[in-house]
Amino acid sequence: MKITEVAKITSIKNPHNVDVRKIYESPDTAAVVITLKPGESLKKHVTPVNVFFYVLEGTGIVEIGDERQTVGKDSVVESPAMIAHTWINESKAVFRVMVVKMLTTGKGKEARSQLL
Repeated sequence: MKITEVAKITSIKNPHNVDVRKIYESPDTAAVVITLKPGESLKKHVTPVNVFFYVLEGTGIVEIGDERQTVGKDSVVESPAMIAHTWINESKAVFRVMVVKMLTTGKGKEARSQLL
């Protein structure tokens, strides 16, 4: 058994300049936890594989393609490969979301190095 304490993982450098912690990695799946402080957001970007998001804490706005929705804790959001998406925290509290990247979907393993 392997147990990872997310709070002890160091945030990785990323183009969004927000707190991103890589919590899991295997040949077919990768997972990160993103923390957005009030007013922070991700830059709109495309992921070459299917992902799903699980909201851990707070309320945030997710945009996928031309859809925009406010979601809260314990929500799961699917995001298909190659569709631009972003997260925005317009609340007054911390927003945390887990991103699970399914590396065997979409452009999969050939794009793996861009994702991790």
